[in-house]
Amino acid sequence: MCIVAVMSVGFALLGLLESGPRHGYDLKRSYDQRFGQGRTLHYGQVYSTLARLLKNGLVEVESEPGDGPDRKRYAITSAGVTDVATWLSQAERPEPYLQSTLYTKVVLALLTGRDAADVLDAQRAEHLRLMRELTRRKTGGDLADQLVCDYALFHLEADLRWLELTAARLDQLAGQVTGHAAGQVVGQVHP
Repeated sequence: MCIVAVMSVGFALLGLLESGPRHGYDLKRSYDQRFGQGRTLHYGQVYSTLARLLKNGLVEVESEPGDGPDRKRYAITSAGVTDVATWLSQAERPEPYLQSTLYTKVVLALLTGRDAADVLDAQRAEHLRLMRELTRRKTGGDLADQLVCDYALFHLEADLRWLELTAARLDQLAGQVTGHAAGQVVGQVHP
């Protein structure tokens, strides 16, 4: 799991450039080391992001004399520094996942006469497997890896609470879901 979201890769690269100009491969290595636990960047993503940042005036290219045309070092501009500072000062919007894929699966299982408890059990087993894996990784990791793993573990624990709550309410949900579906079939007239 990566702590830096896909949409913030540009900000991460800008922040890494604040310490000084770097080549794209140096940025990738630094990003992967600091943020890429379990999900490293592809070189194409680094260079496409740098191209976008260059187009938007947030970085500039410094060529190195004598190293040929392919050797580009990227440096952050003052506009880039301002963007990073603004981004860091803004809180992220909490994502409540009001309509998750898992909820959709539970409802569809109920609507199609399948056992929704099996859906919940399979998901619970997968969550527990991943939690064991993250706990092992956390035990052997450095502080950064421990914090990334804790973040993921806390979210998985919340998911497990939801799975238990939903399992306890399956009969009630089944009544509402199948009653509503039956009402639609019987009570609606389609053109």
